[in-house]
Amino acid sequence: MSTEVECVEQLRQTGDFRVLERFVPRSHYHTGDDGSVKKLAIYIDCECTGLSSEDDYVIEIGIVPFEFNSEGKIFRIFQPYNAFQEPPIPIPEEITELTGISDEMVKGQQIDFDEVEKILSKASIIIAHNSSFDRPFLERLHGIFKEKAWGCSISDVAWRDEGVGSAKLDYLAYQYDFFFDGAHRATNDCHAGIHLLSQQTPVTDMPVLKKLLDRARQTSRRIYAEKAPFEQKDVLKARGYRWNSGENWHPKAWWIEVEESEYENEKAFLKDQIYHRSVDGLPVVTVDAFNRYSARV
Repeated sequence: MSTEVECVEQLRQTGDFRVLERFVPRSHYHTGDDGSVKKLAIYIDCECTGLSSEDDYVIEIGIVPFEFNSEGKIFRIFQPYNAFQEPPIPIPEEITELTGISDEMVKGQQIDFDEVEKILSKASIIIAHNSSFDRPFLERLHGIFKEKAWGCSISDVAWRDEGVGSAKLDYLAYQYDFFFDGAHRATNDCHAGIHLLSQQTPVTDMPVLKKLLDRARQTSRRIYAEKAPFEQKDVLKARGYRWNSGENWHPKAWWIEVEESEYENEKAFLKDQIYHRSVDGLPVVTVDAFNRYSARV
């Protein structure tokens, strides 16, 4: 009689079936001392009452520390921290349906920020799956989230270039032949995210974490085309500029973020095709891992 593993392998070899394995959180991915310098990373996730970091509130936080090296190799997974936080407003019904978190579960609960600070104090980088969502919420909770470098397992990995059509965590898990319980629960998502980082990219065949680290180390420039001629708006839009209304205290202008290597080319485009004059006075923000994904940028 064929074993379960043999049956799975037989199905896969036909090319007509895809078999998903239930993911069980691990204590490590690599063991032993390979001589590399090891650092501490934090995979983090929070659940909130809504999507607005200004008007909504964190109701759960999950933190899973793990050990890694500069080549994207993951070693030990450390004790996670998970906590509820009672918000000053009722949890909307649709959030309870999505996360399974109710008002009764969070009543009287608070995040222990002394413990959070202790865990994060030695971390070299914080990673989330959609840091543009998590970082602004968490920076409202505690200043330590502003001090750390951040990476994102959605935006810092070029998933489309790797032939993957969606960067949702459950879809990526499917691409790597696993599924996990409790989607939209903080710690479960963290463990699944670390497992994703341990995989190889489909096209370039590199550790996913290495791809993320390489992108996180890069510096870019955010250029605001302030007071650009109105008749040039379609040209800017076609080039990838986005409109900022000025309501978030950033300049009211079309803006774009470009890699450091493309900065001078972008200035030349603005000078020659938009303003027909020097653009040295335009607002420019340098973006790196210490402010990327923050509401401060």
